[in-house]
Amino acid sequence: MSDAGHLNEPGVRSDAQHRLAELAAKQNGVFSLVHCADFGLGVRAVQKRAAAGQLFRVYQTVYSLAPPELLSRDGRFMAAVLACGPGAVLSHRSAAALHELRPTERSGIDVTVRGRSTRRHQGIDVHRSTTLTSADVTLVRNIPTTTIARTLLDLAGVVRRRPLERAMDQAEILEVLDHRALEDQIKRNDKTPAAHKLRTLLDEHTAGSTPTWTELETAFLMLCRAAALPQPEVNAWVVLDDGEPAIRPDFVWRAQRLAIETDSRKYHRTRQAFEIDRRRDQRLTLGGWRIVRVTWRQIKSEPAMIARLIAGLLSQPYRLGPTTL
Repeated sequence: MSDAGHLNEPGVRSDAQHRLAELAAKQNGVFSLVHCADFGLGVRAVQKRAAAGQLFRVYQTVYSLAPPELLSRDGRFMAAVLACGPGAVLSHRSAAALHELRPTERSGIDVTVRGRSTRRHQGIDVHRSTTLTSADVTLVRNIPTTTIARTLLDLAGVVRRRPLERAMDQAEILEVLDHRALEDQIKRNDKTPAAHKLRTLLDEHTAGSTPTWTELETAFLMLCRAAALPQPEVNAWVVLDDGEPAIRPDFVWRAQRLAIETDSRKYHRTRQAFEIDRRRDQRLTLGGWRIVRVTWRQIKSEPAMIARLIAGLLSQPYRLGPTTL
């Protein structure tokens, strides 16, 4: 969308509209009143153009060249940061989503500001920090954002343990997890519950060891933990001696040659998926593995039964033949 011609007025530099459009392109489609002033557009001029539908207000001091509903996710993130003023950064769940550590479906956007600012904006969850430093800030697609380590610390304060584990696992998979940086965050924020939670997780969890992909897989892993079952490998590869590609079951107890698949209608209801699943089961059985399939209903409605089944299989020697429910 181009409204370059409408931005001209007496006293405004002829290149102002071009510079503003270039800035918007770099900032995911948004800009602040401060930027407009830098290019010769005062508050009244911006408001006049907004009233005429030539600019669009996103927040009180933030505008875009397109209607707010057409902004990308990154555009909404950038607008929220700009709205919170100099030094504000994307943080918590929103930063985790931007870093691709953990998706979020929340409508509210997390932004952290230094000090004890009292600014409030509809749709923005403003967090205040006295420990945030320039070393805790990075740029992701030009959006000022907390670093991976700071994001994990902040995330520890707003989500439960398992979502935090998954975010840490994802950071390890993406090869962006820095343990020294995490230790530094814990040290500088040692009086906070988030730091204590992160410290406990680092002591008890090996990053990258439980990268579940679905809610069903997470529910099964939580079932195993609640029943004090041995920790399985999660989404680990099994290489068979049949010359065919490796298989990746949902959960594996390798020493006991036990593989668990968590089945849901969403991913296993098609004819093709049904056939692929059976072929995988046949190959695992022929290769000396026991394969068990459990469903969402069983995990949610009959967790004790599933726990007893798994415990029994882990305690018994392998017997030839598939195990089914």
